[in-house]
Amino acid sequence: MKDLKQFLEGNQEEEDRACFDVADPPCKRFRHGHTEEGADDLNQNGVLSQIPLANDGNADVENSDVENSAVEVCNVCLGILQEFCEIDFVKKMCEKVNSSDFQFTSFVFSVSLPPQLSVREHAAWLLVKQEMGKLDLSLAKDDIVQLKEAYKWIIHPQLSEELGVPTDGKSLFEVSVVFAHPETDEECRFLATVCPDCFKPAKNKQACPILASLLDFFYFTVQSVFTRMAVIKALEKIKEEDFLKHFPCPPSSPKNLCVALEIQCNNGAVFVAGRYNKYSRNLPQTPWIIDGERKLESSVEELISEHLMAEFKADSFNFSSSGREDVDVRTLGNGRPFAIELVNPHRIHFTAEEMKGFQQTINNSSDKIQVRDLQLVTREAIGRMKEGEEEKTKTYSALIWTDKTIQKEHIAFLDDIKELKLDQKTPLRVLHRRPLALRCRIIHTMKSQYIDEHHFRLHLKTQAGTYIKEFVHGDFGRTKPNIGSLLNRTTDILELDVESVDIDWPPALEN
Repeated sequence: MKDLKQFLEGNQEEEDRACFDVADPPCKRFRHGHTEEGADDLNQNGVLSQIPLANDGNADVENSDVENSAVEVCNVCLGILQEFCEIDFVKKMCEKVNSSDFQFTSFVFSVSLPPQLSVREHAAWLLVKQEMGKLDLSLAKDDIVQLKEAYKWIIHPQLSEELGVPTDGKSLFEVSVVFAHPETDEECRFLATVCPDCFKPAKNKQACPILASLLDFFYFTVQSVFTRMAVIKALEKIKEEDFLKHFPCPPSSPKNLCVALEIQCNNGAVFVAGRYNKYSRNLPQTPWIIDGERKLESSVEELISEHLMAEFKADSFNFSSSGREDVDVRTLGNGRPFAIELVNPHRIHFTAEEMKGFQQTINNSSDKIQVRDLQLVTREAIGRMKEGEEEKTKTYSALIWTDKTIQKEHIAFLDDIKELKLDQKTPLRVLHRRPLALRCRIIHTMKSQYIDEHHFRLHLKTQAGTYIKEFVHGDFGRTKPNIGSLLNRTTDILELDVESVDIDWPPALEN
């Protein structure tokens, strides 16, 4: 403010007019540290004259690095608006984007600023508020442009021009830069004393007071606790007088500039859906690993996802489906709906014909599975796969053995049973990974098919979530009623197939 006042008072009216009339006004050259002649310094000590010019075709980019000691660092922005708004840094970001080999048609830019910068902004605001009050002028905090927004305004058009694509707040592709300023890292810590509730972990209600104190000490000694959002929350809560007791206004001048820790590129997730058939009785849906040891060499999700991962050039994936079958259960008929979230894909645009090609590649790779209706879907559409989980129906085919001989007439009555209600406790075979509960399930219809004196096949239409194996053998009485109790015989299941999962999703495709 002092320098600005001297500058305004020291200029004559014609010099002020010239600043607006010329094509390249002095204020622009002052920003680069040069006057019209390129020799005079902006300030008396000549510091800013050492800041390199923007690359206008004459500047030597290789020699454009500036030593921190040669730059008078702004005590509010910590150098971000001094050194990281120029075209050289924008080009550096673009080099990172281009080398990352992402496919995109628009982008959104984000910036992560050091949390202590919010403290310095707050101190500067209090100073401005005080000075404006002396002049009987009012200025709301909302009238001040936050540094983060100002930086985006400057960078957006430059980055858009260099990348050759527009900015779009809804774009899946994000370019971000992370700044840090180690010299002032400790400046946030006083907030933990003044506003401890803004930084305490949510689950810090220990029975032992000593343990709680130790956890608090450990928590506050970890720098990551002072996130930008936590600091902003504390600044909104702290009283002005308390802030001024702990932090200088204006802030002290740092010696070093901010550093750009990393420039990141990231594409939002892409979702692929379809239906799969499983023809093997020796294939789990997901990797079967017990105590760190893999039991089977592959799984349904791996056979499908490995090809999509390669085509989309994704970093990882998340697989979900409408229910799941056991390792020894086949899924036939129209298959089971599934969805795959491909995380940070480098390729995102594919035609329907290309998706058909991926489907064929998956189907040709293994005789254990087949995929149909493979298509790109939205995140919101995935929810339809899980909607009405309890109301969905599924049909099964079970091959059943009986200890006593049977004839057709012994099992014919099963065909007449409708809407049979079951009480099923969590099966013993899954009790190690699911909580003990009593669930009510419904067998809507049954159709028996006699094979011989000890075997018959039963076709069932059931409520989703029914444990079919336990309905057949009773699980030591944990499922009531069951086929064994209905036939008054000991029964067991030899084979089980899922014949249909009755959900109209994803949409069926031609061919």
